[in-house]
Amino acid sequence: MHRRQLLASASLLAAGTAFGGRAFAQGGQVTGAGATFPNPVYQKWAEAGRGATGITVNYQSVGSGAGINQIRNRTVDFGASDAPLTPQQLTEANLLQFPSVMGSLVAIVNIPGIEDGQLKLTGELLAEIYLGKITKWNDPKLVELNRGLTLPNLAIAPAYRADGSGTTFVWVSYLAAVSPEWKEKVGVGTSVRFPAGTGARGNEGVAGTVKNIRGAIGYVENAYAVSNKLVTTQLRNKAGQFVKPTHESFIAAAQSADWNAPGMAASLIDQQGATSWPIVSPTFILLPKNPTDAERSRNVMKFFDWAFNNGAQLATQLDYIPLPKPVQDQIRTAWKAEVKANGQPVWNG
Repeated sequence: MHRRQLLASASLLAAGTAFGGRAFAQGGQVTGAGATFPNPVYQKWAEAGRGATGITVNYQSVGSGAGINQIRNRTVDFGASDAPLTPQQLTEANLLQFPSVMGSLVAIVNIPGIEDGQLKLTGELLAEIYLGKITKWNDPKLVELNRGLTLPNLAIAPAYRADGSGTTFVWVSYLAAVSPEWKEKVGVGTSVRFPAGTGARGNEGVAGTVKNIRGAIGYVENAYAVSNKLVTTQLRNKAGQFVKPTHESFIAAAQSADWNAPGMAASLIDQQGATSWPIVSPTFILLPKNPTDAERSRNVMKFFDWAFNNGAQLATQLDYIPLPKPVQDQIRTAWKAEVKANGQPVWNG
């Protein structure tokens, strides 16, 4: 089945238990909120895992900033963010941070006559577009890079996230890595002041904006580009090669992750490798180390334990990158060591 069909297929819910491992005796409901970047895979995991675990996961795709605030205020059982918290932030909020899956950001465009994968861009040119320095698709710099394509005399309409966004954090981290001007004038954060363009809420909002506006360009997690049948671009990577956003190019970048970084916050931005896609990132779960409801906390861990053991196929079908098994085991060790209620480990494995 084609991956676009997989995204739209309602049969995954009925077939969910085919991905299940052992069933857990105790069920329950857990709530989570945050990043829109991993929302497609979290929803599929929740559907498929319900029958195997007995756990109903209610995940709200509200953006990383909102997810961080909700878990800090303990109004959800877990938070989700694409932008990792610093060790100091984790200590202050008494949170454990762990990666759940890796995904990739892509540039999406709506240019008449340009089909998927045809347009070539560089990080430096993307920075100039979002800085408002390149304003037309037939700008000489774009024309020179794309000999053989007919680029129209059409205004560029950049779209960006209006909400506090880990996707934005990953995107501007890339722009700052390749453009000193971007780093100096705009910087990095979950919310920055974009010099050009218009804002939209969530990956869903940016995807919809680009789909509906001629001349638009935006950034989304790859699953949103696939599900909305949007036109993606090639990007020049650190090795100087133009690569398309494919699962193979995502995996090539992910192989260099350093999971021993504080908070397991591995950076995969602009990695070496001739075939590496330049904008790959883990996304993270935030879990209280001192849960007031041990059973709900345990169910969060049971859900992600199931997803690690049984959800790789669903993640891959959506072009996410599952975590390597040693990283999964590292996470389980952290659960047992750091999440405690009344001084006792909550995770019983």
